[in-house]
Amino acid sequence: MHKVNKIDHICIAVKDLDEARKKWEPILGKPAPDDPYVDEPEKIRVARYWLGDVGFELMESTSPDGDVAKFIEKNGEGIMLIGLNVDSCRDSIDELTKKDYPFIGGARPFRDCEFAFVHPKATNGVLLELIDYKWKDDERG
Repeated sequence: MHKVNKIDHICIAVKDLDEARKKWEPILGKPAPDDPYVDEPEKIRVARYWLGDVGFELMESTSPDGDVAKFIEKNGEGIMLIGLNVDSCRDSIDELTKKDYPFIGGARPFRDCEFAFVHPKATNGVLLELIDYKWKDDERG
């Protein structure tokens, strides 16, 4: 059964990650990202900060044809997506598809989990990510 456990993360699309970090880190009270990473298949470089148990991510495209680059070209920099933590990405896809929610592609791999995107036309213009990652306390700065 589809169940949302919490807001997992909020992603801000930025043109220049290093410049964005200089703006955001003083506001967030962080000297550096808690979890910096590059996701080659998604063509992104990310600085993730833990705010409580919610991830706050600054994302830069690693390619001009990446989704973040396309988002910025169309909308400018800003909030690109909200991620919701679910028990099972595939169960959520199955259940929501039956209720006529459109997905962009299917389940995609990330670390030890999967995620999927609900098309923003079904969610008031918000790109919604469903992710079934089982966060461990030691992963959150």
